[in-house]
Parts: sequence; structure tokens; C-alpha cells
Amino acid sequence: MGAEVDVVIIGGGLAGLAAARRLHRAGVPWRLVEASDRLGGRVATDVIDGHLIDRGFQVLNTAYPRLGTLLDTDQLNLGYFTSGVLVRKGDNLLRLVNPVREPTGGPGTALAGVGSLLDRLRFAALATGCATLPTSRLLAAPETSTETALRRAGLSDAFIEELLRPFLSGVFIDRELSTSSRVLAMVLRSFARGRIGLPAEGMAALPLAIAAPLPADLLDLDTPVAEVSPGRVRTQAGDIRCRAVVVAVDPPAASALLPTLARVRMHSYTTYYHSAPEPPLTEPILLVDGDRRELVANTVVLSNAAPTYAPAGRHLIATSVVGPTAPPEPTIRAELTRLYGRSTADWAHLATVAIPEALPAAPPPQGQLRKPVALGEGLFVAGDHRDSPSIQGALTSGWRAAGAVLDELRAG
Repeated sequence: MGAEVDVVIIGGGLAGLAAARRLHRAGVPWRLVEASDRLGGRVATDVIDGHLIDRGFQVLNTAYPRLGTLLDTDQLNLGYFTSGVLVRKGDNLLRLVNPVREPTGGPGTALAGVGSLLDRLRFAALATGCATLPTSRLLAAPETSTETALRRAGLSDAFIEELLRPFLSGVFIDRELSTSSRVLAMVLRSFARGRIGLPAEGMAALPLAIAAPLPADLLDLDTPVAEVSPGRVRTQAGDIRCRAVVVAVDPPAASALLPTLARVRMHSYTTYYHSAPEPPLTEPILLVDGDRRELVANTVVLSNAAPTYAPAGRHLIATSVVGPTAPPEPTIRAELTRLYGRSTADWAHLATVAIPEALPAAPPPQGQLRKPVALGEGLFVAGDHRDSPSIQGALTSGWRAAGAVLDELRAG
């Protein structure tokens, strides 16, 4: 390349794209290099037999604050899930919903046989506090693990083990619920304030929409980076000289490029995709296992929320398992027969998507969640490992890193 530019962004995932958008808006010359042949990082969608197959079960929360800075979510044509869950307990499917968003489901939720009425009242109080208190107060509260925080809120073993552990293990990819209570507070805040949905064209539509205003000739795909040093990025196509570098790749790759960066442990999970001629449920709602078998974290009929995820006459089911071990598909199919309470013999197995490095672990202490993005000597880092482990965290960290770059360039 032999190019020269003010800022080089390494990585075309959500963090890198958010950084590019802020720098572009500020009129600072930049260039983005991405090792793969596409934008989006961990957010991607493939098409298999007419079905939209995301790289693992992912959803978009409309309450993520940074989204509004970068795009109008209406352009994604979101299909929404019910604000609640179904819990399989023995022969029963128990429906618990957010009574604010689903008023007609309130009485059933109050009487549902998961934990006690007092559990549901205490959890509602916890979620309401997270939704209404200032973020500064939530992040100033004593920090502990998610499990400890739930127990300190007075929630029973039954409520935690039959509902919250399976549900939150899918959110954090952490069955131990060792994730920081401050991450829990932010997640409960977003769930209470926003709606959960899927873009009509798959989750890959999100990074593409964020990238849409950027000049295509500044986005270099298929350009792996071999080395980073102050003022220089070495690629297979040549060196790029610059005033600042933003490393916005996954944590393992970031540590390889920036050896002084502390290594981040990553959680892994696997999503199984099946196509069925008839939907096992007609509602777009998450189903979790309340029988404490601890195999399936959750399962959902994606095409009930976004019909575009499956071709005419078919329905797409996504089932997620937390941890590094992926059980054989027949084992999962047997579990799905039990969970949905109907035969899965006529289902077609489309794909098993294993994500060994899906989400950064975030055990306490996480502090204020926002970790430094400026490393000195014109080097910066972005990604959800610098903020909350989420789409919001990735976008916010990229935006913060670009802001830190702008401050340094102006000072220089």
C-alpha cells in the first residue's frame, strides 16, 4: 500500500465501524482494514436453503443508546419477540411476560408456577430499579456476581434455577452466572426499556446499515494485519503510515497485535438450526428449560418474529447450548421434542454453528464497565471487551475510541 492517513482502524466489526463513523463525521482522514471478505465481525448471516442463519443466536435491543447515533432502526424492518419467556416444567409450559408490554398476560404471569408470587414481585422491583435509576447509581452500587446479586434480591432457588439461570446463561453465555452484577443491571435496564427484534434481512443487516454512509473505497477487505506499532500498520499489501491506530478486533486477535493488552477470557456456545414444516409454537417467544437439565439454554422459532428468516412453507428454529462442548444433533433433537412437547421427526437439520469465542467474560470487578481505550503512543483499542459484553458495548467502545483519537489529534 505505502499509504499515509491520519487514522487506521483495524477490524470491520461493530466497534471498528462505529469508530469509522465518528471519525468520518469529524472530517478526519481514516482507513479501515479488515482481514475477512466481509464487514460485521461476530455479527454475520448466511443463507442455507432459503433460511437466514445468523452466526449464533443474536438479537437487537431497541433500547441500546448508541444505536440512535448510528442508524434509524426502522430501516432494519425489525420483527419483534414477545417480552417474556415460556418455561418448560414437566408436562407444563408456563408463560411469564412483562405485564407493562403484555398487559393481558399479567394475571397468568402472577399465577405461573415458577417460584412464588413474592419472587415475581421482587424480580419486578429489581428490573424496575434498573430501568428507572440513573446509570451512575447503578454502576456505583456494590459489585458482585450475577448469582449473588439475584440471591441478595431475595429470589428463591426455584426462581433462579428454573427461570433466571437458563435465561441469563443464554444472555451472558455463562451458566455459572459469574458475570458482574453491573453487567446484569445494564442488561435488565435494556430489556425493561426496549424491545427485542430481528432485522428482516438477518443480523448482518446491522453492520451493513452502520457502514452504509462510509465511502466504500476506504474499507479494505481481505487485508490481514501482521503487525502494529506507533505510526505504522503492516499489512500483507504493504505498510500504512498514520498518526493513530485503532485496534478493533476480537480480544484474542487484539492481544496478538498489542502484547501489552491484558488477555480476556472468552465464553463459547453453539446454536443448532432446524427447519420445520409446521412451527412448534405460534408465538415469537423464547422457551427455556425449567426442569434443570442444563443442556439447552434456550430455543425459539425465529420465523415467528421475522417471517423472512424462512422460505414459504417452512419455519426456522434456533436452539442454543452454552459451553465449549457441542452435543450431537440427535441429542438436541430429543431435548427439543421434550421442550416443545411435540415430535421433531419431520424437522430438517440445517446447521450447527459453534462459536468458540462468542462473548468476553465479564466477572467482577468490572468497575464502571468502561475500560481505557487509549494505550499511549497513538495506539487505541476498541471492542466489547472494553465496555459491556454486548452489541451496545461494541458500538460504544468504538465511539469512545474515536473520541479519544480526536482528542489526541487536536492536542497534537
